[in-house]
This record gives sequence, C-alpha cells and structure tokens, in this order.
Amino acid sequence: MTTVHANGVALGIESFGPDDAPLVLLAGGTTMLSWPDALCERLAAGGRRVVRYDLRDSGESTTADPEAPAYTLRTLAADAAALVEALGGGPAHLAGIGVGGMVAQVAVLDHPAAFSAVTLVGTRAVAPGPPDADLPDHDAATMGRLFARPLPDWSDRGAVADFAASGAEILGNDPDAARTAAARIWDRTPGTAPPVQMANQLGLVFSRLDCSPRWRERLPEITVPALIVHGRRDPFFPVGNGEALAREIPGAQLLILDAAATAIPAPAIDQVSEAMLKLP
Repeated sequence: MTTVHANGVALGIESFGPDDAPLVLLAGGTTMLSWPDALCERLAAGGRRVVRYDLRDSGESTTADPEAPAYTLRTLAADAAALVEALGGGPAHLAGIGVGGMVAQVAVLDHPAAFSAVTLVGTRAVAPGPPDADLPDHDAATMGRLFARPLPDWSDRGAVADFAASGAEILGNDPDAARTAAARIWDRTPGTAPPVQMANQLGLVFSRLDCSPRWRERLPEITVPALIVHGRRDPFFPVGNGEALAREIPGAQLLILDAAATAIPAPAIDQVSEAMLKLP
C-alpha cells in the first residue's frame, strides 16, 4: 500500500497485477477494504492492473474533518479521474461499491474520457437520505436493529471488530469476514477519535456530504459498458435500486447475487470477477 497525489490530496492505494495491463480502479466504500482481497487477485490473474483506493477521510487518504467535509460528491468523482491520470493507465474501468458506487456514477458522467467501463455494486442512483418514491428505501426493521446497538469504544480494536461482526450478521453478511476487515480498517485509521473511526468503519462522512446536484436524470448519458451487481438480500439498498440503475443506464448488464446482502461474499467472487473481466 502507498499513496498517490491526485486532485490536491493524497489517496491511499493498493495495486495488484502488472503496471502495463488495462487498469481497473476500485473506489472504496469508503475504504479500499470494501473490495475483497480475493476479488482483486482474481481480476489481476485475469490480466488487469487492479488499484483499489480509499476515499478522502478514510484509510491512508487525506483526513481533515469528517464532521464537516470541505468537499462534495463531485470532488470525490474528480479524485477518481485525477487518480487515473496520475496512475497513467487510462481510460480505466471504474468500479464503486456502496457509497463508492455513487462516486463512480458521477465520475463517469462528469469525466467520461477517463473511463472505459463502469461497475456499480450495491448502490443506488440517488444521494444518501430519503430515496425517490419509485426506489425502495432501507428495510426499516433491519435498520432499527442495526442502529439500536450501542456504539463501541473506538479505541478498542477488538470491540470495534465485534461491533462490525454484529452489524454484518444483522445485514446478512459474513460476520467473520466483517470482523477481520474491521480490524484491518482500524489498523489503518489515523487515530481513535469517534468521527474519524465512524468515517472509516461506517462511512458516516457521507451523511454530511453535499451530494447535489442530482445525477439520476443524467444516467442515460452514460455510454461506456456498465455492469450492475446487487445482492438480492440487500436490506440497506434493496435490489430494486440496482434494477433501476440497469434500466436507466443504456445497455447495462444486471448481475443479481441471490445469496448476497450488502457485501460481495466469498462464494460470489468468481462470478463477479468473470463478469467484470468481460468489460474493457
């Protein structure tokens, strides 16, 4: 892992595969560890240069004030395009997961020359907050259980990992994988201040981020090949959100993972990587 300077900030990255291979850029949601190691390795074995990266205010990327971010969603989209240029591998296949999928949508709309394809995993076409009337909202019962838990002591690595595991179980993800990832994220988080930890572990910086203007109405402008991946059991962004993206992005391919929730589970790695490798 290292950092690359792009768009005026340092962005934490990790690379897999040869530097001269076609670039696949994986936008974190919010840290790079949202993307499983095994998926990165599988894409690299398929002849790609894979670079996963941390969004601002997470991981090894520039961290300022997650409670009052002095940037917008469009800034994060510009970061992705600038990172492609800094890596010298463009145009790139850009992939985003969760909130990183929102970054990816805006990036391919605002900076089309930087990208050759886009993959959107477990995301939706509107910003955090109440969705459009035709899009399914978070499952209320699941969210009630998720947010009823007391927050952990953010200075206690084990407590944070256990908190992540319990959340994964509520969401329908693998709790052991979540515990391991949370411990790794904790190790990479610059300090134990609650706002910084919550930006890294929970992505809460997005709840304070300016995500205007809307971009859903612009989705038909996306002309690069698109893959939409969504878990059928996702209670956070229910599958109807992925189906809407597939309808509204011209020619988009929809891959529904029947046994998945919000994360890409280990048994689906081959299926997802094979679909991604078909894109330029």
